[in-house]
Amino acid sequence: MKKEYHYRDPKIEKMNRKDMKELQLKRLRKTVKTVYNRVPFYRKQLKEAGLRPDDIKDTSDINILPGTVKQDFTDNYPYGLFATDMDNIVRIHSSSGTTGKPKVVGYTQNDIDTWADLVARNFTMVGITKKDIFQNSVNYGLFTGGLGIHNGIERLGATAIPSGTGNTLRQIEMMVDFGVTALHCTPSYALYLSETAVEHDLIGKMKLKTGVFGSEPWSENMRKTIEDMFQIKAYDSYGLSEMFGPGIAFECPEQDGLHIWDDNFLVEVLDKNGEQVSEGEKGELVLTSLTKEGIPVLRYHTGDITRLLEPECECERTTTRLSRMIGRVDDMMIIRGINVFPTQIQNVIANIPEVSNQYQILLSQNQKKLDEITVQVEIEKDMFSDDLKRLGEIQRKVAEELNSVLGIRANVELLGYGTIERTGGKAKRIIDNRKAL
Repeated sequence: MKKEYHYRDPKIEKMNRKDMKELQLKRLRKTVKTVYNRVPFYRKQLKEAGLRPDDIKDTSDINILPGTVKQDFTDNYPYGLFATDMDNIVRIHSSSGTTGKPKVVGYTQNDIDTWADLVARNFTMVGITKKDIFQNSVNYGLFTGGLGIHNGIERLGATAIPSGTGNTLRQIEMMVDFGVTALHCTPSYALYLSETAVEHDLIGKMKLKTGVFGSEPWSENMRKTIEDMFQIKAYDSYGLSEMFGPGIAFECPEQDGLHIWDDNFLVEVLDKNGEQVSEGEKGELVLTSLTKEGIPVLRYHTGDITRLLEPECECERTTTRLSRMIGRVDDMMIIRGINVFPTQIQNVIANIPEVSNQYQILLSQNQKKLDEITVQVEIEKDMFSDDLKRLGEIQRKVAEELNSVLGIRANVELLGYGTIERTGGKAKRIIDNRKAL
């Protein structure tokens, strides 16, 4: 018999705002006291700001606390931000560390349990149960996406298939042979899996019902493409290692914004001046952890761009709601003074039926040292690559749509279907050759 866990608490998910703020304040005060007493980095920051833990009287006092950025993890590598002895740390995860030292995060057993509860809460919200067979097609190891989702599957009581990434056709064969009903991977890999399944005429042999996708921004049009090809419901999952990992925010069946769990996180969405934005406006997501023991974090600037949505939702949950991530601060390209996000390009090409959802952005400079942007996009596989007139029409159509949305002229190159590399992880969308000049 599978063990029953009590990871759901409807009182929390539908708690009125007054009671939730009281719970948040209690946990915020405890968190601030913990980092003040146990983390030299935060104690120094708080003292320099003239603050003590007792100065926190309300959740609105969050704006007087010091912030945390990615560089702070690098500067305190590996364990400088830990708030407990290593004897209490049962697991370590870290980022890939492609630029400088990786971000290292540690978990107590309570942290692991809390994280598993959050992920299981998300899955339950979209109808996944212990009867489901759940394939986890992401990297395991130091990346939080593998074990983080895996623990949530097992906490829910569903059957976990830790397939990892790679060998795409074998992944699809497992989905067919094992009767997989739920899938987790990156959106770009989901698109590749669905393309391969259609190519081998295996969609009709699948029992897949639900897809959980995250780790990279993806558009509504890309979601519709994946849903149509796989014949499933696809949900957006948001997370980052500094706040446990995947599962801190998730879509409900309404698919109208991410519910972020206020009992575990205090949410801010700030403009470029550090001020809280109004509902509907976009800004940078800033998070404070309220329940983490191993490495509590104050006001972490995630680098993710989102919008603050109205809290009311048809599902009746009362938690803070965010739009799906629009992009990242460090993914934003400045082309001749214009801010451009990859998701803007993704949205454009997804609305043009003659091209696929696969694209790549090349940045360069011309002889006058002015920035140039070239968008490479594949033609759909049923298009004839030798019909030069038709290809010219498609190329002009893509360029006109991009220019209209971006506000700048973009060069367009049409590639054959399957030319752009598919991977099991995050898709590499931007190649910036300006840095080499």
